[in-house]
Amino acid sequence: MTAETTIKRPRAGRIKGGRRTILTIGMLAAAAYFLLPLFWVLVASSKTSADLFSTFGLWFSGDFALFDNIGETVTYDGNVFLRWMGNTLLYAVTAAGGGALLASLAGYGFAKYRFKGNRAMFMTVLGAVMVPTTALAIPTYLLFSRLGLADTPWAIILPSLINPFGLFLMTVYVQSAVPDSLLEAGRIDGAGEFRIFFQVTLRLLAPGFATVLLFTLVNTWNNYFLPLIMLNDPDLYPITVGLARWQGQAAAAGGASGDLVPLVITGSLLSVIPLIIAFLFLQRYWQSGLVTGAVKQ
Repeated sequence: MTAETTIKRPRAGRIKGGRRTILTIGMLAAAAYFLLPLFWVLVASSKTSADLFSTFGLWFSGDFALFDNIGETVTYDGNVFLRWMGNTLLYAVTAAGGGALLASLAGYGFAKYRFKGNRAMFMTVLGAVMVPTTALAIPTYLLFSRLGLADTPWAIILPSLINPFGLFLMTVYVQSAVPDSLLEAGRIDGAGEFRIFFQVTLRLLAPGFATVLLFTLVNTWNNYFLPLIMLNDPDLYPITVGLARWQGQAAAAGGASGDLVPLVITGSLLSVIPLIIAFLFLQRYWQSGLVTGAVKQ
């Protein structure tokens, strides 16, 4: 028995070491897969129009033109890029904040209240998660057009407030993060339901709220098809539709030789920066919020 044990231990150690090596290689490959496009955008944004198609794509050229490209991108066509960026911030921040709040309220209601049709309505929400948003774009446009809201900021903000996946996520999170005893204690003290939610429950939901907030922010920020259908006024375009318009103009002007190509790439780089900042800011709520509101039994 002793001899067999001494023989098996090195083999187990080698197996674990091999698994760690495979996992490490897999993680590095995944990191490279996600970071390589971002690195390419950074490198390409630092090149002139001539160097962009004549030098190696994954490294910098001798003429570092990043700041010149940023200046041209921001000031081109009467600072229209800044207008598009402001529109995107308005749509994304409003939709993310309102959508996360609505998802928290609805998730709290499904998790902590029992009413007629509760289960049927929740199953409807689960079914709505499987419906692609692109399939709803045309019916949404027809509805908003009839209401006179097409080609307005509301045509982008209002549909983005509804997030079935966020509602489902908050329902599950409320069930595990908010004890019924805490709610009963608030009711015994005479607090109303909305006061209990905003002053007690919402603090416990910080990690889930931040997650839904970030998901909605990213979805609205990257949304292209809905603004393309809803908006006709270029002054209302978000950054996605605006950059696509520039790309179309560059293709019409001669494709790779168009002077707008560096501006499109630099604009793509600038449009990613707010999302990175939002992620870095919100991740602390995921970490610290996991232990917030713990109740001693």
